[in-house]
Amino acid sequence: MAPVTATSRARDVQVTATAFAALFSVVGLALYGLPLYYDFMVREFGWSRTMVTSGNALSKLVVGPLFGFGAGWIVDRFGPRRLMLAGILMAGGALIGLGAMSAVSAFYLFYFVNALGYVCGGPLPNQVLLSRRFDKGRGKAMGIAYLGIGFGGAIVPLLSAALTSRFGWRTSLALVGVAIVVIAFPLAYFVRDERAAAEGSNAAGADRGRAPQDNAAVGALLTAPAFYLLAIGSMASIAAVGGTNQHLKLFLSLDRGYAQGEAARIISLVLTVSIAGRLLMGWLADRVPVKYVMLLIYLLVAGSVPLLLAGSSRSTMYLFAVVFGLGLGGEYMIIPLMAGQLFGVDVLGRVMGIVLTADGVAEATAPMLVGYLRDQSGAYTSGFLTLVATAAAGAIAIALLPQRRIPLCASSRPKSSSAVRAEISSR
Repeated sequence: MAPVTATSRARDVQVTATAFAALFSVVGLALYGLPLYYDFMVREFGWSRTMVTSGNALSKLVVGPLFGFGAGWIVDRFGPRRLMLAGILMAGGALIGLGAMSAVSAFYLFYFVNALGYVCGGPLPNQVLLSRRFDKGRGKAMGIAYLGIGFGGAIVPLLSAALTSRFGWRTSLALVGVAIVVIAFPLAYFVRDERAAAEGSNAAGADRGRAPQDNAAVGALLTAPAFYLLAIGSMASIAAVGGTNQHLKLFLSLDRGYAQGEAARIISLVLTVSIAGRLLMGWLADRVPVKYVMLLIYLLVAGSVPLLLAGSSRSTMYLFAVVFGLGLGGEYMIIPLMAGQLFGVDVLGRVMGIVLTADGVAEATAPMLVGYLRDQSGAYTSGFLTLVATAAAGAIAIALLPQRRIPLCASSRPKSSSAVRAEISSR
């Protein structure tokens, strides 16, 4: 093993900081920031809740299937850096455009650009960037980088409220877009993907040798009931999380009458607690079966949403923020851990490629469904109860999962639980 030098450590820090900044900006500020402006659009344009959530839904339904696999191919062939630079510019530019728009066509156009920015500058290229740089310390680096999502999501409600009170919602949204580019672009511009070229010369021959076995493994994967249980469970919980997140500001501001600052504090608490939830669920996953940790997360999500309907008191809303935040923190992290335990890390990329595409559909459509139910009934009761039932259905699917590794081809031999845990942790 090569000795660790000061230069090597500096590059480790640079790559981790770049991924942290990109996730902080593209996911934390953009993804969690946009719903904070829905209530202003409803008030100014007279749009329905279905309308303001449809931009997120339709853009993801188009961008995910059409560009998700293409972005993965680009990353594999050319490295993550160029894709990240384009994604950061698109994510920031989309918010600037949304701050200036007034026509429905412009609303959908800039939401499409935002979704493309998420695909190109969000988790996908950052996972590859970290995986290429780190080997033994990959899990730790991923954990640090993904804290950027929690910190960005916790900061953006307070930042948005402060900027809106001073400059108005349009300028506020544009300034958040500028912040995305200023924070993330310089680090991504100077980062090096030094392992890509070295690995490229060996990749073609290795890929040819693995192709028949890989095809057999994918075929076996698509006939395994556990794969569909995992996909259904994941989609159901992601739908509940997305449906709640996209409507939380609308619910607090328009339905419960909370002031902008108070609503921002509750939403910020959700994302702050999600940081603790991510650390807690990661700690638990190293000590108890991942399936049970996943069940706990899904039950936290299902159990938190009824608190929104229980009453309008501040204490109830803050209790919701804590319970939902704990579930939210572990939600996205636990899915690849469960997939790795079930199917092994050799096919983890393909498993997650399919599951995350399905999750994107669920995350896109659930908020629009909740908005439609709210518009039709005049209250959030039916929409939120639908989210509770969906999350509970996801928990049932996860409860039916086996705990043992599922061999996907004849050459796959069962490994000890400690060996599987070591493989998962290394990623």
